[in-house]
Amino acid sequence: MKILVIQTASIGDVVLITPILEKLHRFYPDAKLDVCVKKGIEGLFANHPFLRKVLIWDKSQNKYKNLIRLANAIRDERYDIVVNCQRFASSGFLTVYSGAKQTVGFSKNPFSFLFSKRVKHSISEHNTIHEVERNLSLISYLTDDSSANIKLYPSQKDDAKMSPYKTQKYICIAPTSLWFTKQFPKERWIELIEQLDSDLQIYFLGSPADIGICNEIIEKSNHQKSLNLAGKLSFLESVSLMRDAYYNLVNDSAPLHFTSATNAKVVAFFCSTVPAFGFAPRSPHAVIAEISEDLSCRPCGLHGHKQCPKGHFKCAMDIDLKPIIDLIDP
Repeated sequence: MKILVIQTASIGDVVLITPILEKLHRFYPDAKLDVCVKKGIEGLFANHPFLRKVLIWDKSQNKYKNLIRLANAIRDERYDIVVNCQRFASSGFLTVYSGAKQTVGFSKNPFSFLFSKRVKHSISEHNTIHEVERNLSLISYLTDDSSANIKLYPSQKDDAKMSPYKTQKYICIAPTSLWFTKQFPKERWIELIEQLDSDLQIYFLGSPADIGICNEIIEKSNHQKSLNLAGKLSFLESVSLMRDAYYNLVNDSAPLHFTSATNAKVVAFFCSTVPAFGFAPRSPHAVIAEISEDLSCRPCGLHGHKQCPKGHFKCAMDIDLKPIIDLIDP
């Protein structure tokens, strides 16, 4: 049997489909299991122990030409089952064009009326179902209703490369997000770091685009034992480093889900978004940092905004730092 799982959205979204891979492998250990992601994210699955193939959609140039090329490659594989975890038309087209015997996806997908099976996907601030469970609902008819863990697999080489950074107590900070209102503000990161023990090692994580803001936070906080690793580590090297950190401080973004993949200790800042949307950390060692006041404007959206719609950004600026500092420097 050949099974393809499709998720060509962002890094965090792809991490959140890994429980599907884990569960399908558990129920169908002899199946040929593949995954389809956008170019740049395939590193999440480097040296994966049971994935056969990672199919890649290059959206950076010739987006639709590459989509047709990918669609033909998927069709040539003659999959028995295609599981579509995304709600956009492009992934729906890939699913339908695959010619698979069984196709399943969320009913919000514009092509879902052509799927063999459609599953409801619902997000609201009053709905506490985690995105992992929503994703797993796609394969409950193939497996059962039990849950599964987020899982990534740093290699021995990844661990060896990170081992020199682990010789002392350290924390990791991933200070950015794709959306401004999901990002704990840099002035508040500086305020927090200024109050931490000067002997505590801090590693800053992020993409090459985050190098500048990490440097600015380090410079203005004047914390001597800070090292900017943004843009220098692979996804799985970051996962390895975060796994053994004393604590990881992250936003409602992909690094949060990295901590869930290894049950790492994490403080997750929720500014304009709320954990009830279903993207809270799954690690048993997780602390949610959010404003205690009940703001009528929060949440202001599922994905955040480029600026605070109200102009005050109280959901981030008024988060109490003392419990976090006491946790990290007891």
